[in-house]
Amino acid sequence: MSSQELIAASPIATIDTDAVAHISRELGHVREEVLDCTYLAEAKRVLPVKGYRSAIGSYWNAVVDDLRRKVMHRSLDLFNKEMKFRKPIERYEDFQDHVTDHDLIEGAYKIGVLSWEARKMLQQARETRNLFDGHPQSSEPGLLKTLSLISDCNKYVLSEEFPPSIIDISELIAQMDSTSFSRNGLAVDQVVSDLPQIYKNELINRLYSSYEGESISSELRGNIEFSAPILWKGLTREDKTQIGKRFEKTVLSGNSERIARGQDFMHHVSGMMYVTSATRRILIEPVVNSLAAALDDWGEEARLVAELKGFSSFMPSELLPEYVAAITKTYVGYRGSSPQWSRTAFYSNAAAPIVKDMFESFDTSAVDAFVDTVKSDQVLRRRINSRGQLGRLRVLAQILLDKGLGSETSKTFLNLLVDEERTGELYTQLPKLEE
Repeated sequence: MSSQELIAASPIATIDTDAVAHISRELGHVREEVLDCTYLAEAKRVLPVKGYRSAIGSYWNAVVDDLRRKVMHRSLDLFNKEMKFRKPIERYEDFQDHVTDHDLIEGAYKIGVLSWEARKMLQQARETRNLFDGHPQSSEPGLLKTLSLISDCNKYVLSEEFPPSIIDISELIAQMDSTSFSRNGLAVDQVVSDLPQIYKNELINRLYSSYEGESISSELRGNIEFSAPILWKGLTREDKTQIGKRFEKTVLSGNSERIARGQDFMHHVSGMMYVTSATRRILIEPVVNSLAAALDDWGEEARLVAELKGFSSFMPSELLPEYVAAITKTYVGYRGSSPQWSRTAFYSNAAAPIVKDMFESFDTSAVDAFVDTVKSDQVLRRRINSRGQLGRLRVLAQILLDKGLGSETSKTFLNLLVDEERTGELYTQLPKLEE
């Protein structure tokens, strides 16, 4: 039988009109600029004649091409950092030579080109393509299998717009080091929230290094102080802990100026909880001791209380008794007189409101330490024999009572302390003063 007779005896199989219409609709569910893709044109030609194996291969090629271009648009630098290829991917041709379809999908997911669901479905589609287009000995794929792959490819890739490009970190920091940087909270949040986690980690480390360094402009310092707290909210616990460890190394360096700058950074981002108790003690203990020694030196009290405020929620347990005693006596002040003012209660006006805020941060241990201070601190005990100083102590006690913290014994004592009608009973329950 001649070749012409063979062709005549074996006509090409075609699908019915309804199936053709359904395929045409499905093929149209793509972005407008994808409609002219040569891979899709090939799929359109072979599908009506049941060329399902070829259609699967062609459609998958269109997906791979689209993903490569989206990755390049998003950030090749980030793609390389996430996937750590032996050879950096620098141009489109490098994908063909060095990136498998599996790694392309994984990398696209990691840099935000694909969602978690899209990643899962595309890996399944990749397996389908490998089975039916990569292995000629496999069974013939049917129309439903082919349309299922096409539908997933359309939904998760070919109908999806290009993702926003990721701003280069060096460019961002250069922009922050200028007067043109906009301190718009929503805009900064949008920029940093769009960054993948690996870029957020790199950015916070570079901001910390810049802020702690000696050569930093006032513009960059101010913009870091504005932007770093916004970025900090989007970091993982591991990233925050890493910055805490960097600050601890700064503390151990002994460079007082670097320590001060690093400490300011940690306070700006509220990151002291990620610094170990031992390191916090190194920083706090001298300040607590100085505050205790500066009692009634109002200027020093104001300065030292302000320095301690950033640590008020993270006070090492070993320093808690001394810390609570120092700020309590600072707030209560002393009884005195003045030819200029008709007042008898004297205290640091600047330190007092800060101390009240610090009492709002007390936990149960701090509440118990306050009660012990009232009972045992000889200086405080003598001062609260005066009505004005007792009244100021009651202000602090009421703050703690409203918080509802402390042991039951402490709560009972606080209720007695704030009750003006039981003042006499209070004094009888306090231990006697030492002679």
